Amino acid sequence: MIAIAEQPLAAAPVVKEKLSTKILRVVGKAPVHLVLLVVGLLWLVPTFGLLLTSLMSPADFNSFGWWKIFSEPSIGTFNNYRELWSNSDIPESLVTTLTIAVGSTVLPIIVAALAGYAFAWLEFPGRDWLFIVVIALLVVPLQMALIPIFRLYNTFGIFDTVIGLILFHTAFGLPFAIFLLRNFFIGIPKDVFESARMDGASELRIFLRLVLPLGLPAIASLAIFQFLWTWNDLLVALTFARETQPITVAIFSNVRQFGNNIELIAPASFISLAIPLAVFFAFQRYFAQGLLAGSVK
Repeated sequence: MIAIAEQPLAAAPVVKEKLSTKILRVVGKAPVHLVLLVVGLLWLVPTFGLLLTSLMSPADFNSFGWWKIFSEPSIGTFNNYRELWSNSDIPESLVTTLTIAVGSTVLPIIVAALAGYAFAWLEFPGRDWLFIVVIALLVVPLQMALIPIFRLYNTFGIFDTVIGLILFHTAFGLPFAIFLLRNFFIGIPKDVFESARMDGASELRIFLRLVLPLGLPAIASLAIFQFLWTWNDLLVALTFARETQPITVAIFSNVRQFGNNIELIAPASFISLAIPLAVFFAFQRYFAQGLLAGSVK
């Protein structure tokens, strides 16, 4: 036999991008980048200014403004934060807010995950009509329920309690939570469930071992939405809380009572801002995927 020498495959020619093409691409994206830069600055400058304000004494802030710290860094001090923690109202409000936010995030996720799985993969009478009701509840304004729930809480003795605030946030967070998780769960391949059922797995086992791990992006995205909404809430807290004050109500009370009490308001506001930001950055890798839940089949 005659051996035939293998010819080396010719490498694909590398096409260099022309300079004019690069310039056109950069120019085409410039308006988008400019808008994003402006939006970023509009958010970043006030936040950074709040941080610097929290590091200045009231006298320096009233005399110079927060930008003075760039030319005189020595005026910066952590005394405001030390005095903040010596004030019992703010630390107690932070603990209260954290309890409400965590409870109002975990409880809706548990209920919505179970309901979303049922709406997506279980057959029961009236399933589609019930899901339509859930979607309709998305448009119900929160304000219309404040007075009825206020009277209901007085009747059951849970007004001005942490559990009352958790239940309110849970009730108004459930429609969106069910809608989001159902759309994500229905995108899971049906073969996965059929294989698990053929192996003898119960519905509860399928939910715990398959649905929850696969639905982690949507659950994390939902947790971000719910936590941020609950943490930053002021209207519900003002309506249903008197002694049980979340951090937003505590800051509002200090602004109303002591308009120039900047050494307490500034650090408290920055801490109230920093905690939800930390939660967002901790789960941001799941955020985009969770937002697209159910959009692609």
